Amino acid sequence: MQLILLITALCAVTIIPRIIPAFIVDRLMLPEWCVTYLNYIPYAALGVLIFPGILNAVEHPIHGMLGGFFAVILALLRVPLFFIVLGSIVFVYIIML
Repeated sequence: MQLILLITALCAVTIIPRIIPAFIVDRLMLPEWCVTYLNYIPYAALGVLIFPGILNAVEHPIHGMLGGFFAVILALLRVPLFFIVLGSIVFVYIIML
């Protein structure tokens, strides 16, 4: 019984902060600078998730850094995402030979 009560309480504590903003945010009138700032959060979070993988994916972190730099160059050239990933993999494989 205590386990079910604990799971229910943990579910409520977790779901309340996730649901309430969905109903409140659309009613808020945020300043333009705040909206611009919030639009960059997904990119920052993605960078935080990807960067450790770049450093730990291969034996030497410099190879991962070079592969990441190569991916950035391809992205700036507006290469499709599939070819960015494939090109970075091939690039790191070649420099590791």
